[in-house]
Amino acid sequence: MDYLKAFLIGGAICAVVQILLDKTKLLPGRVMVILVCLGSLLGAIGIYEPFSKWAGAGATVPLTGFGNALFKGIKEALTEEGFIGLFKGGFTASAVGISAALIFSYIASLIFNPKMKE
Repeated sequence: MDYLKAFLIGGAICAVVQILLDKTKLLPGRVMVILVCLGSLLGAIGIYEPFSKWAGAGATVPLTGFGNALFKGIKEALTEEGFIGLFKGGFTASAVGISAALIFSYIASLIFNPKMKE
């Protein structure tokens, strides 16, 4: 049941994003920024944490989950370290995901022949 719930929630988030991309003139980069900011905002309000516990990977894997992870990291670092935590917390909370994205994209660039679109 957890797999089905994660699939349905993650699919719903992706469907909403696809509709947003198709029906507006927003570029994909801007939509991605909106998703990260929305995850941070919902985390700050206190909505995203119970939602992600209920939805599981369907809520934590999309970019809204990344925004929530950044918020949680900053919040914890602010309480522990003060003002410097504002700059340090997001990196600490998301270091593994960012590192994996960089490493795997580098490996993909070695395997495939990346080209710029004209």
